[in-house]
Parts: sequence; structure tokens; C-alpha cells
Amino acid sequence: MEIAGKAFFVTGGASGLGAATARRLARAGGKVAICDVNAEQGSRFAREIGPAALFLAADVTDEGELERAIGTARAQFGALHGAVSCAGIAPGERVIGRNGPHGLGSFRRAIEINLVGTFNVLRLAAQAMAGNTPDREGERGIIVNTASVAAYEGQIGQVAYSASKAGVVGLTLPAARELARFGIRVMTIAPGIFETPMVGSFTEELQRSLAAQIPFPPRLGRPDEYAALVEHIITNTMLNGEVIRLDGAVRMAPK
Repeated sequence: MEIAGKAFFVTGGASGLGAATARRLARAGGKVAICDVNAEQGSRFAREIGPAALFLAADVTDEGELERAIGTARAQFGALHGAVSCAGIAPGERVIGRNGPHGLGSFRRAIEINLVGTFNVLRLAAQAMAGNTPDREGERGIIVNTASVAAYEGQIGQVAYSASKAGVVGLTLPAARELARFGIRVMTIAPGIFETPMVGSFTEELQRSLAAQIPFPPRLGRPDEYAALVEHIITNTMLNGEVIRLDGAVRMAPK
């Protein structure tokens, strides 16, 4: 799929991986709907990108809010051709901690945002794309999800996060198989340790320790490197139904 002239919906688009993706797609000639719960930051970022961007406040777990946001993006741009899910949380809690067992509510919240929220975007975006006029290859749309290397090597304290991201990995192939008849591709990126607002809140010592675990390059990933992969996935039609690790060959230790 060509990016220029196409419209994309990016969740978690006001910061981190989502912001880098929105910026890169706009730079490539695309139109971008930035979806985030942070209205102030999202509106400011959309103004920074310029007329190619639109900010829409919505919670990915709220069916009505997300449906309205996708509908607005589609009405504003005339169609929706791609969706990139970057909204998520990364809680840390042990199965048995100092104060007792893992909170059931915190486990549910991780699943609700990271997995249910991703599926909510996938199903509503796919519905919006299914009516598009296909391009010369028969393609109508592309959906890119965000998992994590924690889906494969979850660390101690990451049981909720790892389970949610493993769910995203698990839905990738069946969703791609099902949506193939509509000409809609489904891909997932599993990032390693990236320079995101969450990691930025860690101490310098912890950030250096994390970077030292990465074989090459021995540094944290940059959000624009994630965005560059999204750009390639969009333009390479043969990429479908797969999860790509973007991690510098890191394999996470137990803790």
C-alpha cells in the first residue's frame, strides 16, 4: 500500500511509539488521526504535525468512544486505510507479593487495555476498511498491532503484561486469515526495550542496565525505528499474519 494520500488511525498517538509513527506517516504524505486519552498533549501534537493530522480523544477500551473516533476520522478523511495500535500500559506486580496475591483488578486492567483495546481497534478499523475500493493488488487496508518481547520472555512481575501481549501475538494470524477475503492485512510488531515515556521514568542506572542487555546495537530502541518498521510493513504487501521482533537480539532474563 502506498502511504501518500492514505488515511491512518494511530492509538496512543500522542507520545512514544505512536507519536513517532504518526509523525513518520504524515511525513510520507499520509493523513493521520491521532487517538489518545491525553487530550491536551494530543491536540498540541496534532497542531505540530499540521493539516495532515487530526486529534481524536478516545479510550480504546470504550466501544462507543472508539467507534465515534474511527467514524470521525473516516468522515474527515473520506476513508480509512490503516490502523496502528500503540496504546497500552506496562504494570509490574508479582503473583505473590509482599501484600498478598496479585490484584485481580490490576490483571484485568492490563488485559482490558492491551488486549481487548487492541482487538477493539482491529474489529472497528477492519469494518471501516472493508468497504474501501481495492488497489491494484486487491488491498483495502492494513492493521498493525503492538505486542512486546515480554509475550515470549516475560520477566518476574510481568505476568499481567506478558499475558496481555501474548494475546496480541495469538490473534495476529487468525485475524489475518479471516480478513484476507476483504483485502485487509494484519501484522504485529513485538518491540524490545525502547525509549518511551515509561522507560524514561526509570533511573539512569536502570536504563543503562537495560541497554547493556541488548547484544547489538547496545542501546535502547528509538521510537522512529519502530515507526520505520510500520512504514515498511504498510508498503510491503507480502507482509501479513506475522509478528516481527524489533529488539536488537535481546532475550530477556527472568529479572
